[in-house]
Amino acid sequence: MDKEKIITATIAFVKKELKNAEGGHDWFHIERVFKNALLISKDEKVDTFVVSLAALLHDIADPKFYNGDETIGPRIASEFLTNQNVSKEIIQHVVNIIQHISYKNSFDKEMKTFTSKELEVVQDADRLDAIGAIGIARCFNYGGFKNRALYDPEIIPDLNMTKEQYKNSDAPTLNHFYEKLLLLKDQMNTASGKKIAAERHQYMEEFLKQFYDEWDGLK
Repeated sequence: MDKEKIITATIAFVKKELKNAEGGHDWFHIERVFKNALLISKDEKVDTFVVSLAALLHDIADPKFYNGDETIGPRIASEFLTNQNVSKEIIQHVVNIIQHISYKNSFDKEMKTFTSKELEVVQDADRLDAIGAIGIARCFNYGGFKNRALYDPEIIPDLNMTKEQYKNSDAPTLNHFYEKLLLLKDQMNTASGKKIAAERHQYMEEFLKQFYDEWDGLK
């Protein structure tokens, strides 16, 4: 099994599949997660081949763009890797990571049945791309894609949502900071992830302060 050849083929496949994807979930998102995952892997005892494949394929069919269907991504990833003659054990590991990586799955207690160091690394890498300057940009890009309000002082963030409520929420974009983004710092798995997340978290807090000051005409 030529791992470098498979990684190269996977990159080409993902670029093609996500050619017309929404800006926050396009190839460049995948590339950033891939790079972050490899960076974090340097300090973790993991199979970097599994980490690489999972990072590259984790959003090959994000459920939010497929009417909430969470089976499409794992199926596409499995079929692609099978065609690349990747072993069944590695394919299953990658599929498990794809099935468990999403933040929304943290609402399901039964979704915590699978764990691995590779999952922890890829999950941290994915969550890092949801916070900081890029996280802010992605958040507002998706809000615009869904035609959501930027902010509405009368609509208070809901910190007690079920998974279905979270998936179907159409709240203003700023609410998402409190319902997800600001919570990620304390949910990182690795030491490297926690360190990077702390700095990005602080940047988001500074952004929010500036946002409210401008909204209220104080600056």
